[in-house]
Amino acid sequence: MLVLSQYVEQLYARELLADGSGAVGYLLKDRVLDGSQFVEAVNRVADGGTAMDPEVTARLLARSAPDHALARLSPRERQVLELVAEGRSNAAIAQQLVVTERAIAKHTSTIFTKLDLQPSDDDNRRVLAVLAYLGR
Repeated sequence: MLVLSQYVEQLYARELLADGSGAVGYLLKDRVLDGSQFVEAVNRVADGGTAMDPEVTARLLARSAPDHALARLSPRERQVLELVAEGRSNAAIAQQLVVTERAIAKHTSTIFTKLDLQPSDDDNRRVLAVLAYLGR
């Protein structure tokens, strides 16, 4: 499900992320600058990923109380997790932070460990990490 809205409705955004299954997105109409950006978000959601506008993520984070598990993350790990919360792939995060994809994979693995997110056939650890980050 991909929500395209003019406003950030925090309740809707939280409910969208609540089940932790992925394949969701929340974009703001005035921040989708071109068709290719929108198509990329649709494809990411269709592939089971997430596509969250940075403004939506920022609003959700502004209301979230810090969690003790999140305090264990390094500043770089928090930066990576924020980009994951925006729905970015490891390749996109690596490009933005000017590091290798392997470095991002190591960061996400460390994030999962620090947040005590064990591998599971039933759960998507990226989505669960984002929910922890958002204070759910």
